[in-house]
Amino acid sequence: MIKTINIAEGETANLYQYLSAAVTPRPIAFVSTIDAKGNKNLSPFSFFNVFSINPPILVFSPVRRVRNNTSKHTLDNLHQVKECVISLVTEEIVQQVSLSSCDFDAKINEFEKAGFTEVKSDLVEPARIKESPINFECKINDIINLGQEGGAGSLVICEALKIHINKKVLDKNEKIDPFKLN
Repeated sequence: MIKTINIAEGETANLYQYLSAAVTPRPIAFVSTIDAKGNKNLSPFSFFNVFSINPPILVFSPVRRVRNNTSKHTLDNLHQVKECVISLVTEEIVQQVSLSSCDFDAKINEFEKAGFTEVKSDLVEPARIKESPINFECKINDIINLGQEGGAGSLVICEALKIHINKKVLDKNEKIDPFKLN
């Protein structure tokens, strides 16, 4: 027996569940941004991956809120300051990451709310996350809006300028051990 979904007739909430559950496993981009006034934001995104090596391109997609069709602070910030830090999420920090996904006011420092330690980045303004084993300092090459309705994503194309890797996730050959990323 087959369940068939006609996309044109589906509800956005149900489509989200089917798409996000079907395309797995997905890594989580934990994105640090700032706005033009210097307000800091942290937010996790499960629509994330690497798309090029030369240049090194990472892509993630903030999705418009379905309930009220508004954009997330991360996307608003990226339109103002075209830089971010993408950090990887491990099991050890997953609860803190989940807390940062709450819908805080734009002026609330989510590093403090979620208990993360800010580390000054070398090349971009947004801070790195000390507790994450891998941080990518990125400039934004492009933002492509994929729709205007609630549930529509914006493809954020980031070029990694610098990578910071905690040696505890490396093997004896200085390669990343995916088991150590946990």
